[in-house]
Amino acid sequence: MSKKDPVCGMDVDVAPGSPRSTFQGAIFVFCSDACKRSFDADPARYTGATHGRAHH
Repeated sequence: MSKKDPVCGMDVDVAPGSPRSTFQGAIFVFCSDACKRSFDADPARYTGATHGRAHH
């Protein structure tokens, strides 16, 4: 199964150990740790959420 990386748009094969984050109950998978860090810094930017940032 593959998903789109919300940061760079790349198709990502979902595999154990793939970088991932959860935001507002949804799981996002990334092509790299760099894309995950960008997403984690401002998830609303990549999801279109208007509620503000996630709290870690």
